[in-house]
Amino acid sequence: DDRYAGKAGKFERLPLDDGDAGPARSIEGWVIIVSGVHEEAQEDDVFEAFAEFGDIKNLHLNLDRRTGFVKGYAFIEYETKNEAAQAIKNMDGQVLLEQKLSVHWAFTKPSGERRRR
Repeated sequence: DDRYAGKAGKFERLPLDDGDAGPARSIEGWVIIVSGVHEEAQEDDVFEAFAEFGDIKNLHLNLDRRTGFVKGYAFIEYETKNEAAQAIKNMDGQVLLEQKLSVHWAFTKPSGERRRR
């Protein structure tokens, strides 16, 4: 029975942008995740803190359905990688409404050695 002979079970790979691990672009821009957001923070508080690093294309501040308070994190999308990188560099570890923020890339490409074969 030669049903399993040949190239069955082999898959093509998608080309990588530059092959290096690091931040990955979303469909429309560069997204960062901000954790440690105060539960009573308003969208304007987060927007004003991060707007100085570039034009914010999108900001998601998720609320807890039961309490109505912020869940503690936000996603912020910038047009360029440089704007997002500046926001990460300048806001990681800063305090907003008496809470220390943690700011990182939301999407990253895996390094070559971690990729599954």
